[in-house]
Amino acid sequence: MSDKKEWPVIVIGAGPCGIAAAAELKKKGIESLIVEKGAVTESIRQYPNRMTFFSTAENIEIADIPFPTSNVKANRNEALQYYRKVAQYFDLNFQLNTAVQKVDRQGDEFIVHTSRGNFTARFVVLATGYFDKPRLLNIPGEDLPTVSHYYKEPYAHSFQKVVIVGGGNSGIEAALELYRHNVDITMIVRGEDLKPTAKYWLVPDIKNRIKEGKIKVFFNAEAKAIRAGEIDIVVASGEKQSIEADFIYILVGYLPEVKLLTACGLKPDPESLLLDFNSATYESEIENLFLCGTVLAGVHTEKIFIENGREHAKAIAAAVSQKMETVLND
Repeated sequence: MSDKKEWPVIVIGAGPCGIAAAAELKKKGIESLIVEKGAVTESIRQYPNRMTFFSTAENIEIADIPFPTSNVKANRNEALQYYRKVAQYFDLNFQLNTAVQKVDRQGDEFIVHTSRGNFTARFVVLATGYFDKPRLLNIPGEDLPTVSHYYKEPYAHSFQKVVIVGGGNSGIEAALELYRHNVDITMIVRGEDLKPTAKYWLVPDIKNRIKEGKIKVFFNAEAKAIRAGEIDIVVASGEKQSIEADFIYILVGYLPEVKLLTACGLKPDPESLLLDFNSATYESEIENLFLCGTVLAGVHTEKIFIENGREHAKAIAAAVSQKMETVLND
């Protein structure tokens, strides 16, 4: 933890993009403090234990540090180790388990209000991602203890009935792993097919399991209510059905933290949650407050990944460096 309260730059968020921003700044001789409400790479820590990234390891490298892996694509554990080692290599500064409450502008500086006191900086980089705020169905029973918006591992569910709401990568990966651990799986998918963005190596596997009847699926269906031991759905014909379920995973995506964005003085679009920013420097509508990574994507979180978020970090570091030089020359 940091005893120092004044920094040239404060980076909010210790995910890969936040670490990339701090590392790129360090390469230019600029110190920063990364403030994170959880642990380092908290979002990756919450991924399924045996998840494999869609992108190759080379494409999720940051700060020009090679990412050695035994396979072309890295898994969760390798990523956790890699980003930690990058942070160690650049000797980055962290204030962990510290929630940012709001960011105020006072003259030429920002005051970052946190659960552990205030910090000040001339520049702020917002790299908060989205994974800690799941999309909600807003249906009765969604808050029951037998419902979760995060999947970790299969072992608690062997020889039980599990329903998965969602037809994207998270739902497909969970369904396949659960099926292979003696779980009776039913998927509820809103569309007429699985999401087209599904990892290409998973699609034949899941479709074959569905074709064999080993994984049951309702397409064009919506979840309507959850009770202990069952979930109500409506299918395309309008017919209502109740499905037995010992546990339910709602895996329909995640959203940026709008409350924090507005507490920083930003004005996300009410529907898309998109923010105004300079596409060359990633500076927001607020001077000297920069946006890095998936926070730029609004509701379309599938459009920005580590591999393009890391480029934001380079542009931001260059812009901050140039601004600092201009101030010194003046």
